[in-house]
Amino acid sequence: MEKELIDAADALLKSCRNRGWTVATAESCTGGMVAAALTAIAGSSDVMDRGFVTYTNDAKHEMIGVPMPLFKTVGAVSEEVAKAMAEGARRTASVDLACGITGVAGPGGGSIEKPVGLVHIAAASANTTIHERCQFDGDRHAVRLASALKALEMMRYLADS
Repeated sequence: MEKELIDAADALLKSCRNRGWTVATAESCTGGMVAAALTAIAGSSDVMDRGFVTYTNDAKHEMIGVPMPLFKTVGAVSEEVAKAMAEGARRTASVDLACGITGVAGPGGGSIEKPVGLVHIAAASANTTIHERCQFDGDRHAVRLASALKALEMMRYLADS
């Protein structure tokens, strides 16, 4: 696993420990990379509760409560779905902090409106949900890695706020 991902995960764990916070992840295009980075660090179980890999719309709905109408109105790769994923993971796991990641990692599957590399990332705490629309360059691995790093950074921002 990339050192920068482990370093970002370690920094998040430290910030959460300082606040006594627990974490969950809801990941689509990253397929569990954020959860894997967090759990790669010994002792992370005092912060990391669980990870949801919700690759399909049905999984997003069934596992973390993303409303099905959102997929028809705005699509799976959207700000609204990323926020619903983060908030749903936080609520379902009863944790203090969660992320939601949904995007087009490529190499196929993109469109003019939603090109390859487009990723929506959200982080949610009890009082705040933040979102970023990202357009990452590179191959599938590069998009997934950049997405995981951004999610860890956003969660750390909330943990440090």
